[in-house]
Amino acid sequence: MTTVDSDLDRRQAAFRRWAPYFLLGLGTFLAMATAGLITPFNDQRIVAATLVGAALVLEVCWTRFGRGHQTPDRLSVVYYGLRWAIGFALTLLNGFFAFYSAAGYYDADERLPGKRIRRLALFACSIPISAAQASGIPVHDTARWLVFGGLLIANNALLTVAKHFADQEEERSRARAATISELQQAHEDNAALQAQLLVQAREAGIADERRRLAAEIHDTIAQGLTGIIAQLQVVANTSDPATVKDHVSLATDLARHSLGEARRSVHNLAPVGLSNDGLPEALRKIVDQWAERHDVRAELTVTGPPQHLHGEISATILRITQEALANAAKHAAATRVGVTLSFMDSEVTLDVRDDGKGFDPMSLPARTRTGGFGLDGMRARAERIAGSLTLESEPGFGTAVSARVPLVPHA
Repeated sequence: MTTVDSDLDRRQAAFRRWAPYFLLGLGTFLAMATAGLITPFNDQRIVAATLVGAALVLEVCWTRFGRGHQTPDRLSVVYYGLRWAIGFALTLLNGFFAFYSAAGYYDADERLPGKRIRRLALFACSIPISAAQASGIPVHDTARWLVFGGLLIANNALLTVAKHFADQEEERSRARAATISELQQAHEDNAALQAQLLVQAREAGIADERRRLAAEIHDTIAQGLTGIIAQLQVVANTSDPATVKDHVSLATDLARHSLGEARRSVHNLAPVGLSNDGLPEALRKIVDQWAERHDVRAELTVTGPPQHLHGEISATILRITQEALANAAKHAAATRVGVTLSFMDSEVTLDVRDDGKGFDPMSLPARTRTGGFGLDGMRARAERIAGSLTLESEPGFGTAVSARVPLVPHA
């Protein structure tokens, strides 16, 4: 329940509690002011004072002992009946006491059970009010009886219309309360769902970061160690000092390069090759180093006007190139590799082709079982930036890896 509803309920409770006192006091004051005109006899004044005292005692007793009766019961019915009887008797003495009888209009629903009893009670309350309007209940005057009957009918007609509108307003209030309750429940459900989505997003972000770091380690440290091992194996199998010196130098360069990449990966920075060079220059260095290391002819071709790409786009293309070249060195037994970088209107494409032994793509399992990141890692990298990766190969006719990513300029 809102604060506005609570304040309204408190005001309504205060009105129901003190309205009978006010109406009784108002009727008494007006009756006393007009006693010489309407009730000229002293015995009537005594009776009126006695009845006013009885009404006051009744209200005090109800205020003290009946406040806990929030629903109709026997005690509330007795209180309502006694109040009506006193109000009717007072109205016969002085019409201004009809104000006190009007108290039965507003609390019949709280004091009486059943719609039929409430309707009869409202009709009963209209009798002293109509009598006051007709200057008393007529006894032998037919014309006054007609006036009294007309007033009684008019009062009940107005009462019926007012009750109808009051019931409609109450129904609308209940509907509004139900709607507010549903909205509050929906708000709570949405808050809970939002909290759940935030947790899931946080967990997904953690998982994605773990996959990224694993891929970074695979593409940098693992490849670097593989190259170092290959150079050391050549050293172990030769006794030529010049050859040993060359391969040890290459292994040293690879170790330094891998160390730099590892430091960059820890800090979630772009690859080392992109620190000082653009993407075409960085790819050219990688291709040349790979060709020298594996003694395979490799060329880079750039088509379209080169653009300065967003760091994540450049890093993704660079990593896919490294992985494709590593796969070619490991599996293709190629004599020639071609790398093509194409800048188009809305996308950038990367093609890495070799003339190696190739393979049947359908023979691959749904997911590579090498324990590495290979094709799955390249595809995941492309899809992470709304790109795609395709693989074409045939036994004896080489392999082609093609990646398409959106062209996002550097901000």
